Amino acid sequence: MLSALASVLVCAALVVTRGWHGRFSLDGVEGVQKFHLNPTPRIGGLGAAIGLIAGALLAPAPVASVLWPMLWAGLPAFAFGLAEDLTRRVSVRSRLLATMASGLVAWWLTGVSLTRVEVWGVDALLAWGPASVLFTAFAVGGVANAVNIIDGFNGLAAGVLLITLLALGVIAQTVGDTALAGACLVVGGAVLGFMVVNFPFGKIFLGDGGAYLLGFIIAWLAVLLASRNPGVSPWAGLLACAYPVLEVLFTIYRRTRRRHHPGHPDRLHLHSLINARVTRKWFPALPPVLKNAAVSPFIWVCSAVPAACGLLFRAQGTTLILMFIGFAGLYAWAYRRLVRFSLGVRPLGDPASGVIGK
Repeated sequence: MLSALASVLVCAALVVTRGWHGRFSLDGVEGVQKFHLNPTPRIGGLGAAIGLIAGALLAPAPVASVLWPMLWAGLPAFAFGLAEDLTRRVSVRSRLLATMASGLVAWWLTGVSLTRVEVWGVDALLAWGPASVLFTAFAVGGVANAVNIIDGFNGLAAGVLLITLLALGVIAQTVGDTALAGACLVVGGAVLGFMVVNFPFGKIFLGDGGAYLLGFIIAWLAVLLASRNPGVSPWAGLLACAYPVLEVLFTIYRRTRRRHHPGHPDRLHLHSLINARVTRKWFPALPPVLKNAAVSPFIWVCSAVPAACGLLFRAQGTTLILMFIGFAGLYAWAYRRLVRFSLGVRPLGDPASGVIGK
């Protein structure tokens, strides 16, 4: 509760005082990936970070022992993301390396890294310490950047984060890891406080700083869940994060195939297509800001289904691997149907559709 209260108060204060810091913090409306109508503060990550600190300060010792190493380790990811929010001059490569650096710092502080993924041959490689540490840092950095990619509509990223935290927390509680479950609860409070101000009217955005910090934290919680509880498959944590992970993997594939830089922004994410193809057609009478917010529940469903499967089959590695492959296939099928106008909407490339490119 304290985490949520601190987060919502700081976010509300940032909205009220936008005239003081807006020169640096406002996100303009120009840009291929922009869907909002008015300049909006993009430093909501500050509210989430302060909420996390407030929650960690009063958390019971076992919970605090999980939270504080994550918060210290998340500093590189948060700092580089916040610098991008304020200056717009931090390169994609620098931010990616910063999120990976957070994974390295987390390993240095805790000694924890992924030593198994239940795939033949890979586990033997991960038994070698350096390979385990580098793989963990890469995986953590990938999830952090995945959360940043899905941060495009009011409530979208925050809702996905809450679903992921709920799945991870319930799994932890079920297997008796109450400290990790408590940490998920504190992080969820910080996200919820931000979401109160962000959804549905988009008064403040999470920004790169918040997306990278919270993305790193959920990734590290997933690593801790598998490391601290041998009976839980690491694929359970991956299923909890399945939607943003699939989004970033497909984005890299799509942009590389089209000979675009993987970090180049566009309007061809699944949530962008749902906005152009579904919400604009199904809810034509809604005000633009609510059409923006209407995209998020569709993505929440896409996130909740694999997360629930990760929870229900948390100990069955082979089953979870097959489910992840199945969800990847469903993602590709849904994306293809949207692109090929199977829902009876405007052709992709029509300026009125709000989508650029073939």
